[in-house]
Amino acid sequence: DAAEFLNRVYINGWKKLAVGKARYGVMLREDGMVHDDGTTSRLAQNHFVMTTTTLNAGPVLAKLEFYLQAVWPDLRVRVTSVTDQYAAIAVAGPKSRSVMQRLLDIDISNAAFPFMAVASCCFAGIADARLFRISFSGELAYEINLPADYGPAAWKALLETGRQDGIGVYGTEAMGTLRVEKGHVAGPEINGQTTAHDLGLGAMQSKLKPYIGKVLATREGLCDVSRPALVGLVPTDGKTWIKAGAQLVENPHAAAPVAMLGHVTSIAYSGVLDHPIALALLTGGMQREGDELYAAFALRDEAVKVRVVSPHFV
Repeated sequence: DAAEFLNRVYINGWKKLAVGKARYGVMLREDGMVHDDGTTSRLAQNHFVMTTTTLNAGPVLAKLEFYLQAVWPDLRVRVTSVTDQYAAIAVAGPKSRSVMQRLLDIDISNAAFPFMAVASCCFAGIADARLFRISFSGELAYEINLPADYGPAAWKALLETGRQDGIGVYGTEAMGTLRVEKGHVAGPEINGQTTAHDLGLGAMQSKLKPYIGKVLATREGLCDVSRPALVGLVPTDGKTWIKAGAQLVENPHAAAPVAMLGHVTSIAYSGVLDHPIALALLTGGMQREGDELYAAFALRDEAVKVRVVSPHFV
């Protein structure tokens, strides 16, 4: 009953996902707010591997176990954490396919291994590896999972093989910049106060099946089009940094109390666009595209004039 279980905990459908494919999923809390997101891959007819946001791995597992033990004890499903069993490496960029192909025993051409494909493989002579063609940043990318003890060996082999292509190591700050450029939501946006609609993911919600949080997600207040929703921001002068946590206001010099229209959730400097960018939750969302507001940071008495744009910068 693994596919049926996923169908009940995610807002989108899972029964028809093919073996060897991954799918992005969003799960809600019982009150209709977004709980977590991630990709889940079908390794076999009744065998899936689920990824979550990093900090939510434990809470999501606990919630899944609660559902199976207390809500749907009739389902034939077992869940277990395999976090400690695997080392995971993400390889991204226009040359990622050519570098990875030299280390793999399977064909990863676009025809043989399209976007969201999943396969077992041998990587750098290491058996029992799993390859996923998924992307956190929106560009050509792969993630390789290997038995944890082989992580250092796989890492060394990858860097040596990619040296001729100018491979570079990137960390979580760079990864955060890439996801902000893409407009991909993460922890600052999935803050326990946002719905799928708020985050631009409302179209994923299935009308054909029940799932956790579906009923309460339709409450009047959660369907209000004026709710704070995801937008992008750029400084109108093209250079001033926007502070994370800054409040969005029409006039920062107005007499108190000043109406708060939303807040800045994530910031980055886009190397592609060569100027600061930010994601924010703004009342009315993209209905205000093109409007100019102020991102006010009262702790330092700063206010940056910003323009509302699409959250998909690159």
